[in-house]
Formats: sequence, C-alpha cells, structure tokens
Amino acid sequence: MSKFTAKPTPPKKPVEPESSEDEAEEDFEGSDKEEQNTGGKPPDEAPKKTFADLGVIESLCEACTNLGFKHPTPIQEQSIPLALEGRDIIGLAETGSGKTAAFVIPMLMALMEKPQSLFGLVLAPTRELAYQISQQVEALGSLINVKCAVLVGGMDMVAQAIALGKKPHIVVATPGRLLDHLENTKGFSLRYLKYLVMDEADRLLDLDFGPILDKILKVLPREGRHTYLFSATMSSKVESLQRASLHNPLRVSISTSSHQTVASLLQKYIFVPYKHKDLYLIHLLNDNIGHSVIIFTRTVNETQRIAILLRTLGFGAIPLHGQLSQSARLGALSKFKSGSRDILVATDVAARGLDIPSVDLVINIDLPPDSKTYVHRVGRTARAGKSGKAASFVTQYDVEIWLRIENALGKQIDEEVIPKDEAMVLMERVSEAQRVAVREMKDIHEARGRKGGMMRGRKGNRGRDDMDREEG
Repeated sequence: MSKFTAKPTPPKKPVEPESSEDEAEEDFEGSDKEEQNTGGKPPDEAPKKTFADLGVIESLCEACTNLGFKHPTPIQEQSIPLALEGRDIIGLAETGSGKTAAFVIPMLMALMEKPQSLFGLVLAPTRELAYQISQQVEALGSLINVKCAVLVGGMDMVAQAIALGKKPHIVVATPGRLLDHLENTKGFSLRYLKYLVMDEADRLLDLDFGPILDKILKVLPREGRHTYLFSATMSSKVESLQRASLHNPLRVSISTSSHQTVASLLQKYIFVPYKHKDLYLIHLLNDNIGHSVIIFTRTVNETQRIAILLRTLGFGAIPLHGQLSQSARLGALSKFKSGSRDILVATDVAARGLDIPSVDLVINIDLPPDSKTYVHRVGRTARAGKSGKAASFVTQYDVEIWLRIENALGKQIDEEVIPKDEAMVLMERVSEAQRVAVREMKDIHEARGRKGGMMRGRKGNRGRDDMDREEG
C-alpha cells in the first residue's frame, strides 16, 4: 500500500480589504511535483497512451495511478521509452510538464532490476526543489520501499551523514553540500553510481556551480553510468556540460521555443506609475480575494516589506527568500501549500521547479532581470493542465526590459487597465500600512546590524553551503 497521500486542496480563506467575488477553482489531486497534461499542444495521436504502453512495470503504473497520473505527459511519453532503452537524455520541456516523473520512473525500474545502495543521484539548484524531488521519488517508489536521502545546505551535516550511513538507494542533493559530504563524510562514495540526473540544468550552471560540478563529475564513474539533463530552457552552458558528461545523448524537446509557456496561462501586463506600485498591488489583490497568489519581487528587502504591508492590511501573506533559515523556508512553503496563507511573497528562490498545484495568480511586482526567469516565474501557475493568470507590473523605468521579455516570448502580451481613480481610493489606508512596514523594516535591520556586529571579525563561511540559497 502506498504511504503517500495527496496534499489537501487549500480551503478558500476570506481576506480583508474590500470584498470581491470568489471563484472556486476545481480541486486538484496529485503529487508534489510537476504533473499531468501540460496544457500545451496535445500529442498527435488521438488515443492517449498509458504508462504501461511505455513499458513501465505494473507496480510503478500502480504508483502513478495512486498519485493521480492518468496518462503520460508529452515529455514522459517521449523520454521514458528512450531511457528504458538505456540512452542518455537531454530533456527540454516547459515548467509544469512532468519532467520529474520522466527521469524518476526509468531510474526506479533499473533499480528494481539490480538493487543496490547509492544507485542514483539527482542534483538540483535549490533546497526546496531537492526536497520536492525526494518526495516524488519516495511516492513513486513507495510500493517497492525505495529509500531516499536529501543533502542540502542549511541543515545538519551529521544527520545527513547518518542518513547516508543507512545506504539509501537514491540521493537528492544540491551540489555544494554533496561535495562537502564527498570530501568529509567517512565511507561515503559514489564510485558505483549508475544514474546521474541534473534537474534545472541551466540554473545549476547559472548559479556558477561549474567548478563544484567538475569536482563531482571527476569522482563519478564514467563507464556504465546513465546521465539525464532536464530543463525548461537550454543555454550554451548546458550544451558545453553535455559534452563532458553524456554518452551519445538523445535530445527530447517538447518546447517549441527556448522560452515556452503553457497555452492555459493567461498573461497580462499592467502599466503603473513606479510610486504607486503598492496601490495597484492592493487593488489587484482585492479583485482576487480567496485565490492563492505568488508575488515575485527583486530583493529580499522588498519581499519582507511587502509581506509586512499586506499583513497590516489584513491579507494572509508570508515571505520566502534566501536569508530565511532552511526550516523557516520550508515552513513558509508548507503554510502556503496547505492554504493557511494564501499569498506568498518571494524572491526568485521560488521561481524554479516548485509545484504548488493551486496557484491561481502570479504577480511580478518587480520584473525579473531576464526572460528565462520570467518563464519560470509565470510557470508557477497554470500547472497540470489547469488555467492560471500572470500579471506583470511595468513602470516607466521597465519598458525596455518588458520589450525584451516580449521579444523572447515571440508575442505581444495584452495590457490590463486598472483605472487610476479606483487605485487611488486606497491611498489613505495603504499609506498608513506603508508607514507601519517602514518602522518594522527599520527594527529588522537594526536587529540584524547588532547580530552582524557580534559576528564581525569572524571569517564568514559563505560558499558551497550558501550557493543554493538564491538570495534575491
């Protein structure tokens, strides 16, 4: 019997300012990662294939059914049969298309044929994504008792070393912490590794993990090892990495461009005066009361300030950024997923890979610096074939950035007009909340300054352990 249970659909939570109509979303059942039906182009053939048609064994088909996977997504349909033939794969598909199951299923099938400890390694750029992948590994492998260990920064190395001592089948890790264990944990070696997966491969390289990846690859076996690279976007860095670590790989591409978004995503931009961003944000949230929202900002400071502003106005908002402790970050995600908070204010630490199935709206209050990050941000909604909306604030200073994003997407995004007089009605209440936020932010900075003063003089240990934090 599978021990994995689907997460409950978040309850709709009434939130203050002005009232608005509530539109209930259909319930979602599924797993923690990217799910079925991309919402993109359907496969050419009319009858949908099953996982059994792809050659997946019965126990894994049953696990897929338990997780709500009815039919393979296009990336799964194309890559799983090739993987089962033993080929190395570069998989490209838009975010939310089921990439995780596409590499986990073949790895688990091979593990069942020749069980061994430390059989597979999955590298991920962020801690949250690593935990999420491990949840899917354990869920898909629940019927065959697969053991999985997670190695990420910000958590106790001794506890992780004990987990490695129990000889897990699969290790999911961020590169910096993995290298720490390879160098310092007695008896831990990956010399008999059979499968290597790099998820969000382009992001691993964007974070300048390059030298660390080189050291990891040197201690992995080259012969008899299968390697998969998966990503939503392809960069020249990924192309150079594939030559170093893949054997005659096959490229499976579901995206029609390097900046693909799903068809069920409604994208809009809102032209706002820079000084009135907060007013327009509150107006937009008032129109979406009861819906789950992720607000993306550019900096840690702005993430914290907006979360305080929204809470002051009665919204259930919680911040997520790289300067929070790992337990606080996981706690914030858990509260948002469970519905006890319906607004997540985040830096780009939340832009990649995270699957929160019920997100109705993504708001870019600050535009991202590049178009790839935009694709990943808006990919947090319209997942698993459901519809979703993304709204981006474009100020007088952002026009050039926005035009570059539209150019990369290959289309013009429609404008959503918010009448200025409707937004200005909120001026008095928002101004008071802004003053509260400024006071609280000042207190936070003073407390941080005192802590920094105590720490000054000690050599900071920033490096591997912090690289996966992705501070805004």
